Amino acid sequence: MNQPVRRGPIATFFVGLWDVMNFTRKLILNLLFFGLLFLFLIIFVVAVGSGGGVKPLTERTTLVIAPEGRLVEQYTADPATRALAKALGDKSGDEVQLRDLLRALEAARTDKKIERVLLRVDKLEPSGYASLRDVAAALAKFRQSGKQIVAFGENMSQGQYLLAAQANEVYIDPMGALILEGLGRYRQYYRQGLQEKLGVDVHVFKVGEYKSAVEPFVLDAASKEAKEADLYWMSDVWQRFLDDIAKARKVTAAQLAAGIDTMPEGIAAAGGDLAKFALQQKLVDGLKTQEQVEDLLAERGVADEDADSGFREVDLNGYLLQLDSRRPALGQRPQVAVVVAEGEITDGDQPAGRVGGESTSALLREARDDDDVKAVVLRVDSPGGGVFASEQIRREVAALKAAGKPVVVSMGDLAASGGYWISMNADRIYADPSTITGSIGIFGMIPTVPRTLEKIGVRTDGVGTTRFAGAFDITRPLDPAVGRVIQSIIDKGYSDFTGKVADARKRSVEEIDAVARGRVWSGAQAKERGLVDELGGLEAALTDAAKRAKLGEPDKYRVRYIEKEASPFSQFMSGLAGSHIGAAMLKDSDLARSLLARSLPEMEAHLRFVDEAVHDRNGAPVKALAYCFCGY
Repeated sequence: MNQPVRRGPIATFFVGLWDVMNFTRKLILNLLFFGLLFLFLIIFVVAVGSGGGVKPLTERTTLVIAPEGRLVEQYTADPATRALAKALGDKSGDEVQLRDLLRALEAARTDKKIERVLLRVDKLEPSGYASLRDVAAALAKFRQSGKQIVAFGENMSQGQYLLAAQANEVYIDPMGALILEGLGRYRQYYRQGLQEKLGVDVHVFKVGEYKSAVEPFVLDAASKEAKEADLYWMSDVWQRFLDDIAKARKVTAAQLAAGIDTMPEGIAAAGGDLAKFALQQKLVDGLKTQEQVEDLLAERGVADEDADSGFREVDLNGYLLQLDSRRPALGQRPQVAVVVAEGEITDGDQPAGRVGGESTSALLREARDDDDVKAVVLRVDSPGGGVFASEQIRREVAALKAAGKPVVVSMGDLAASGGYWISMNADRIYADPSTITGSIGIFGMIPTVPRTLEKIGVRTDGVGTTRFAGAFDITRPLDPAVGRVIQSIIDKGYSDFTGKVADARKRSVEEIDAVARGRVWSGAQAKERGLVDELGGLEAALTDAAKRAKLGEPDKYRVRYIEKEASPFSQFMSGLAGSHIGAAMLKDSDLARSLLARSLPEMEAHLRFVDEAVHDRNGAPVKALAYCFCGY
């Protein structure tokens, strides 16, 4: 039988002291925990109780559409992060969803309470011309309903102006600026800096003379093929831009082009006044300050002394809340599901705003397993990425079709390289004429730095059990035999890519190769070459998908976005920060700022894609990429 351990008086004292301290620690932590929990519950109950519902609109309201931040297909931060940022007044990561703009304009078109739209787009950051043309079309449709659009800006880029031009009247501040300059694509080239200055040798493996993503690392200037391809698709997009502006402003594209060609003389004639020059070019209808525009709207609409603007208004977010409050019960209607694939395509489970081989596949699989989902629209806005992750997603598209559910792809601003890979097996591919697509090609790139290390007196040496042991160590020179292995892998990847496209598009491999080889096309050019089926936006794709599933008229089915669900904590924090009391409490809260700081990586620009790919190969010595550094 074990005898109890006898402690001396000193040991007994310290053990007793520890027990007291431990009890006190637990007591304080429990009090803090339950105190914070009680505080949050009080705030939550008060916030919910003080919400009072959405205040109904009154007659003759002006809808103020003044989006701030990047125009995106899908938010890149979770609801809690966005709500916290808003409560703290942090606008650095502001985003506006394309679907929200389109939804608001479509509803306002027939809303008897909405009299007109005030459009301010000088804080919108366009991502490309395809999404802008979607919004422009919605604005034009609103205007055709007989309701007025007044646009105002202090300084507008040409992308922002594409939207403003759709207004009945366009005003710019007398001290503002608006210049149309054209499309350009200029990049920095690092060969001399990397190879001659730093001693970094960059080894490139690719298929396709037009696959120019790697050129900045191995050349001092753009290749002839890169310039030829870029100018070809950019000229098509630019001419369409001029035609869209000309149609909206009732001038000719030739007049707009002449104004750009003679810009130095025109601005000099206007005394260097950019606002006056825009007026002379008939880009705007008048020069007014913000206050003058607000006075004009108060005069035409209903004056409201309680509103900062002086007229009866509702902003975009307020109007979206109105629309949400009016939604009828959904019931068990059949669904057309929308899955968004926006951003770089990488392996694994990725957050919103990026495309993960596993996470995006899981969303498509959810659509396949849901009996209420009868058809799927895959909305693609991606420059591509890893080949394996792209193939994972393509397989899920094929599985949806095999399950009897139609899949229609709607290409946004960009659906190139891996973005095309995940699209090619759809029943139908839609693209805007200004979408950037194609870039069917594969590349690999390995930098080696032995010469760089030698500059500081460092060398690499050792032994291996085979000639290829350590062959992919970038501190050693690349063995030519290893280079042949990598090129074989890249060749095989290109063969897989073109073969799968040929099979999906019912064409020969030779026909696909002729329009592939890494070359980028506009949406209109891609349709001419059989890579795209129809020209149109998201709405056209949704209608097509519903028709293929035989769902009938739009009121017989509903559209549902399948996205990652926010965690319960995220939902709670979003509701807290979104309430008036919660926002006021969090505004000066160090806790809120620390929470926001921890979430900022999700809101910032994505890490350099190639750097990430180099460091994440999932154990494979070589990782093939289907990526397009395209844009303007």
